[in-house]
Amino acid sequence: MEMEMEMEMGKKKRERSKELDVAVRVVQMACSLCQRVQDGLLGRSADQIDSKDDDSPVTVADWGVQATVSWILSRCFGSENVAIIAEEDVQTLSKKEATGLLESVVNAVNECLIEAPKYGLESPSKALGSREVLEAISKCNSGGGPKGRYWVLDPVDGTLGFVRGDQYAVALALIEDGEVILGVLGCPNYPMNKQWLSYHQRYYRLMSKLSPPAVGSWEKGCVLYAQRGSGEAWMQPVIHDYGKLEQNSSARAIKVSTIDDPAFATFCEPVEKANSSHSFTAGLAESVGLRKQPLRVYSMVKYAAIARGDAEIFMKFARAGYKEKIWDHAAGVVIIQEAGGVVTDAGGRPLDFSRGVFLEGLDRGIIACSGSVLHDRIIKAVDASWDSSNL
Repeated sequence: MEMEMEMEMGKKKRERSKELDVAVRVVQMACSLCQRVQDGLLGRSADQIDSKDDDSPVTVADWGVQATVSWILSRCFGSENVAIIAEEDVQTLSKKEATGLLESVVNAVNECLIEAPKYGLESPSKALGSREVLEAISKCNSGGGPKGRYWVLDPVDGTLGFVRGDQYAVALALIEDGEVILGVLGCPNYPMNKQWLSYHQRYYRLMSKLSPPAVGSWEKGCVLYAQRGSGEAWMQPVIHDYGKLEQNSSARAIKVSTIDDPAFATFCEPVEKANSSHSFTAGLAESVGLRKQPLRVYSMVKYAAIARGDAEIFMKFARAGYKEKIWDHAAGVVIIQEAGGVVTDAGGRPLDFSRGVFLEGLDRGIIACSGSVLHDRIIKAVDASWDSSNL
């Protein structure tokens, strides 16, 4: 009996290891697709951008990444074994007037999939057609919930940052019985080296076009990943040939910052005021003694910043009526936690990923910190000032 249990545990460990390995590889592929689309997008819009019902921009990259990830996961683990929750649907792409947009998505997907062997993954035997791409996108229709296993994908988190040539992320997580068991976060514009972080990223982007940067410079993005319970989180550069990455062993362990004095801590918040109350977080920052200017960045790059020690605090307090989606947080949460950080709602409770697409039952907002000392101070400050917040 004991031997059978050990064999079962060993089998499960190997399966988890394969899932994480495939997830990292497919996010690397997705980052490459996004970089190609973003390079072609900057300075022009044409048929590369559409608009969703909520007026947030959708690009070829959103659908392209969703189709690519869906196709690869189904190929690696069997279509019948893969359930995916993802942000995009096919309604816009299926319209007659969207023929050009669909063609751009199909081309982007096939350009990406043909390079799958470079990442140690399998390409399709022939190019996918429009029907197959639409099927791959629409397969991402899981409703989530407290039971079973399902992947959670945000193909391009921070689409506004993406279309503006700024920060964005590709986020992929695996949930089992309501708990996030692995997360991968691709940040194509987030530099590997901390010293290249700057509020003047556009200047550096311009300069890098004039004079190509050296290896390891700011331009190289990063992919972060972690597995629940491992006590480890890792980062590797965004690459275009996985074989070369394996030869160079470029992945390195990351840890949260050890700073616990608010006077020296940096906090992150969303760029868009529509997504979070800047005035309330500014008041909180002052009350707990935060002195540095907030680091305002698009997307789950905020989670990456905390996980690797570039910042210490992320606070988000959405305005009334806004409901947080699980794909905006799942991957980032597990990476911060395994890197040694703390993520809860404003009541100090773990985020609940077991109740479908939304983070239902969220107490006021989300607080992520590099450690418990800062986290406790933020929680107390929220309690003391919430009644006057108007949120």
